[in-house]
Formats: sequence, C-alpha cells, structure tokens
Amino acid sequence: MSITVKGQGDRPDISNLISLLKKTGKHYDIEKIEQSFEYARELHEGQFRNSGEPYIVHPIAVAEIVAGLGLDTDSICAAFLHDTIEDCPDKTSFAEIKRRFGESVAMLVDGLTKMNDINIVDKEEAHMENIRKMLLAMSKDIRVIFIKLCDRLHNMRTLDAKPENKRRITALETMHVYAPLAHRLGMQRIKQELENLALAYLDPIGFGEISGYIENKYGQNRDFIDKVREYISAKLDEYDINYTLEGRVKTVYSIYRKIYNQNKSFDEIYDFYALRIIVDTELECYTALGIIHELYKSIPGRFKDYISTPKPNMYQSLHTTVIGRDGIPFEVQIRTKEMHHVAEYGVAAHWKYKSGEQSKAEIDEKLQWISKLIDVENDAINPDDFMHALKIDIFHDETFVFTPKGDVVALPQGSTIIDFAYAIHSQVGHKMVGAKINGMIAPIDRIPQNGEIVEIITSQSSKGPSRDWLKIVKTGEARNKIRQWFKKEKRPENIVIGRAEIEREIARCGKRANEAQKKEIIANVAHRIGIQEADDLCNTVGYGGLAISKIAAKIKDEYDRVVKASEQNEDVPEEEQVVTRTPKNIRSDSGIILDGEGGYAIKFAKCCNPLPGDRVIGFVTKGYGVSIHKRDCPNVIEGMKKEEFFQRWIPASWDPAILSGKSGLYEAILKIVCENRIGLLAEISSALADMKVSITQLNTRGSGDDGMNMNMGIACKNIEHYDSIVSRLKNIKGVISVTRGFN
Repeated sequence: MSITVKGQGDRPDISNLISLLKKTGKHYDIEKIEQSFEYARELHEGQFRNSGEPYIVHPIAVAEIVAGLGLDTDSICAAFLHDTIEDCPDKTSFAEIKRRFGESVAMLVDGLTKMNDINIVDKEEAHMENIRKMLLAMSKDIRVIFIKLCDRLHNMRTLDAKPENKRRITALETMHVYAPLAHRLGMQRIKQELENLALAYLDPIGFGEISGYIENKYGQNRDFIDKVREYISAKLDEYDINYTLEGRVKTVYSIYRKIYNQNKSFDEIYDFYALRIIVDTELECYTALGIIHELYKSIPGRFKDYISTPKPNMYQSLHTTVIGRDGIPFEVQIRTKEMHHVAEYGVAAHWKYKSGEQSKAEIDEKLQWISKLIDVENDAINPDDFMHALKIDIFHDETFVFTPKGDVVALPQGSTIIDFAYAIHSQVGHKMVGAKINGMIAPIDRIPQNGEIVEIITSQSSKGPSRDWLKIVKTGEARNKIRQWFKKEKRPENIVIGRAEIEREIARCGKRANEAQKKEIIANVAHRIGIQEADDLCNTVGYGGLAISKIAAKIKDEYDRVVKASEQNEDVPEEEQVVTRTPKNIRSDSGIILDGEGGYAIKFAKCCNPLPGDRVIGFVTKGYGVSIHKRDCPNVIEGMKKEEFFQRWIPASWDPAILSGKSGLYEAILKIVCENRIGLLAEISSALADMKVSITQLNTRGSGDDGMNMNMGIACKNIEHYDSIVSRLKNIKGVISVTRGFN
C-alpha cells in the first residue's frame, strides 16, 4: 500500500489511510486508529526529523506500511505511537497508553521501545543484550517485529537526511540484522527493499555498477519478458487455467551477492529474468510446470520443489530455469495465490488472510526457532556462543534432509549429521554411535546435502557425546545440548578442571592467595556474573561454557580487593612471604610456549599425543622436564584431583608458527573401524601416500566378517591437517569410523 500524506500546512492527516482501510472490507476500529494518531501528533508536536519535516510524518508512514501488510487495528495504533515513550517520556508512559488504548497496544509500544538501539557496532555484551530484547519481544508478540521492520523500512527510505557516518551505521545494521530477520519471517518484499537500500549506502560504487549493468542488459532485451509472457499465456489458455503472469528482473543486491560473494560473472547469472505464474490450485502448479518444460528446455540441476518441501519461513513455490528461444535463460516460479501472499508477507500473511486459533497455532509452530534461540541465549554466558547461534541458526540458508520415515528436517547450511541428530531429539544425539546417508554408512561429521535420507544409529550402551563434537557442530541448538550433557553428567570432573583454571588465573595476579582467599575470590566472581554457587562457576568453566579470558578482568579485580586489602590490615609472616616475578613466555624448540620459568626440556605425553591446535597443559616431572598433555586428557583430569600434584601443572600454549603448520610433524593415533575385506588396508595406505602422510605405527585386530579394528600412528602438522586426513579416510568405501586414539 502506498499512500500520500495529506494535510493543511504543517498538520498532516490520515484521511487517505482511513479511506483505503475502509475499502479493504476488513473490520477496523477507525475511531481507535484516529484517536491514536491524534494522541501521537499531540505528543510529537514541535519535534522535527532531520529532513525538517514534522516528526509525525514518520509514524504516519510506518502506519501506512503496517496497514499494507494487512495487520490489525492495534498494530496500526502501535505504529502511530511507537516512538512516543522514548521521545516524549515527560508527556506519556506505558501506563497512560494502556489506559487510553488497551493492554495490547501498550505491550506492542513497550516492546518496540525496548528494541531501540540494536547497534551492531556496540560491544559484544551490549549487542547481545539488544538482540535478546528483540527476541523476547518477538516471542511475546510477533507483531512487534512486523512494526519494527516497517519502521526500519521507512527510515531507510529517508536515510539521506542523516549525517554520512550515521547512514553507514544504520545501513550496516539493516543488512546484518533486519534484512535477515525479514527473510527468516518470509517477508521477501520488505527484505529485498531493505537489502537494496542498505547496499546503496554501504557500497555505492558497486551498487551503481550493477544498476548500470541491469539497465544495459534489460535495455538490450526490453521486449524479452513480453514475448515470453505472450507465448506462455497462449499455452496456458489451451488448458483453461485461471492464472496471473508477472515478469521481473533480478534485484541489484541479489546480483551483487552472486558476483562478489560467489565470485560469479554476469554471464553466469541464469535467473536475471524471471516469470512468475500464479494459479488457483496446487495441482495447477504442477500442470503449469509441465507446460513450461514442454515449451522450453530446462537447465539440469536448476529445478526446486518448495511446495512438497516448504522452507522454514513457510515459502512455497516451484522453481525451474529454462532456456528461451533466443538462447536467453530465465527462471519460472509457479505458485498458488495463497502461496504468493505468504511469499510476499511471510508470517504476516496470517493476519491478512487467516484468523482464529488455527492461525495462532500455525504461527506458533513457525516461530519455534525464536524459542530455541532464546534457550541458547539463556545458557550462553559467553556472548560469542549466542552470536554464533544467531548467525548460523537464523541468518543462514537452509538444507532440507529427510528421516527414514520421510519427515523433513530443515538445517542451516553446513550442518553435520551430529546437528541433524540433535535436531530430532536430545537423546538421539546423546546415544548416537553412527549414521547412514541414503543407506550407506557415513561419518558423523559429514554434511548432508539437500534431499538426502539420514538415519541415526543409536545404542543404549553409548557413553554420550565427545567433547570433540563441540568443534564439529554448527548449530547453537546442538552445541547447547552437548554442553548441557557435559554440564550435568560430568559435573565433578568439570569442577576440578574449572577450579584449576581459575586458580591459575588467580596465581597470575601476583602474590599467592591462601585457600580461604581463593574461595572468596571465586565466589565473588560467580556472583558478579549471575551464578549463585562457586562450584557452578567452576563447572561452567570446566565444560567449556565460559572461557577463562572472559572473567580474567573480574578475577583480577577481586584479587586486588580480597588479597591486597588483607595485606594492608595484616602483617604477613616473613616465612610466608613470596618473592613475586612477572611470568614470562618461554619458547621451546618443540613449539610450546610455557607460561613461567624457562629451562625445561619438553616432551609430549604418549597418553594423549597432543597436536598443534589442541588445548594443552604442562606437567613438571621429576628429572624429565615438562610433559605436555591435552587439556582433556584423562590423566590431567585425575592428576588435578591430587593435592600433591596440583602445583606442578603449568599453563602452556602453542607457538603461532607451529599452529600455521609451517614446521614440525607430530604423531597422532587413529582408531579405525572398517570392513574386513581384502585390499582395504592398501587403499588406506595409498590415500595417506597421496597426501604425503607417513605411517609411524600400525596394529590391526580382525573380528571376522563383522569388521576390523585398526590403530594407526600418522605424522601430521596440526589439528587442521589431522582433520583433513580423517576426512579423506572416512570417504574410503568400507571405512566405518575414524576417531582419535591414544598409545
């Protein structure tokens, strides 16, 4: 809906808006809408936009866009009032709006007020808090984000009036937050306009180049779409199909993304032209598809059926790309009228075309991803985890995978079989011991492709997930469920590991704290970040839910307050005084950096064979230097429980030059489970030879026709090199699994 605001002098009114609302035939409370407008105009009296216009022009424009989405009376009222609490705090309040217009309008306005200032250049904690507010507001009433998107759309349309630095910040925020949200909600029309407007400010040169290309190419073939429409129309008429034909060219941003992100040339963009066929029934969609393929040659691999397998944002359509009679490729989209409304307006279409409990149930089902993300956020003390979940689970394209029963599971692109297992159910993930793709055994870190059938093999004797899975999974949901398992099932072990991490950080602060002071410091840090018990903090650090670097500053603050304050009040006995020295990083020839004193000989523990890239720790041995272990080595976990060994564990890390893989080889042990067939060992050896990987040791144990277990030592550069070797071996036919082993 596009409406021109009319008014006398500097007093705009909404007569056109009211007129068009009446023409829709829907039941709107016109009196309530007019009252909310008059109240907003009164509150914003004397306020002006950067352009010099009266501020009320903006709420009117937002209300117009909201009405265009077909939203209800309360949404239109909230659009008029959405800035009043923030911009006029001395004139109105949540309670006053509730008294005048009811709780529903007040809640919408309150939610919109709390969503202000979602700024992607904020510090990570502030940014996470703003996103959290937005998601919570959306979970309470999805209309909040509809109105916010309309507000952002009008702001982007009038962004020229802002200073240049604010234009870029707003455009960046729009591109990274609001446009992806519009896409996730299925609101393609708003999403595309936001992307194009944002791109014009973020890369005006690129925007201009592609706009010129579109104009030039369209100018050369200006009558192409008209000819195609005429030709297809004649054929559809023969089948007596009631249809609408629409033609379009691809948007500037869509072409920009393919050229710059996917490194494609203009000639490789096959869907520059597109034709949309809108029919009455689903059966007619497939009939029209058959007609198109009868008239034109289709391009292999360019057909997608989103009707039988809708996208998570409810989008449904048939897509096919064909070659026109002039040799020009073009895309054809075929959908019903209802599918088209959902494609344009997404979840908002339910307000426009449906009502009642059924509509609410459908909306709740489609918005489960918000609840899942809020669950991740509630457990994500580390902002990085939450932002990772946000980027992967919401702002990525989807892959559609089938269960053996034919159910469709939508996963973010790049998700692994582990992600798939946890998407089905937590216990399926926890009990997983293997998987099949299209009936064939597949490694659990494999990335399923669209349309593949994935079967998860579970066992009640499974010991649960591996910590290594945290490095493999892509979705926040899977990562969160794995961490929750370790948090619950390995709590005693986590507490030992976490307390040792924290106490080492305390020791870095200077003079050694006594046991009572350490306990006080840990308890205080826990309370400062919202954790009630010290053991809970140690547990969180131990299972990887919180990086020690995130609380290092708070530990230092509490050390200064607890230890140094006590020193001022007490005389420390001379025998307890310790000469403190600033720790120094000592590089060894082996590629290990020890945090502390140098002069130690370095050796790598055979119990866990650490590789560059693994988290490591050092143990000062008696007479044999420092033994380097993986941080999660069972011997480390047990050793830290013993008081007599505690002070002999010292922080260690890898030299960056070693991490890059430019020098040095390290032994890793592979545990390979495979079929017991002739020639398989030769194939494995040949694959390693092709990768120039040496075998350092080999032990095999056959188990009849059921398979064979193999322990193999290999020389590799770092953990990335190791992962690539494992990936190559898993692709060999007959190899069932490859895992990290120990001597």
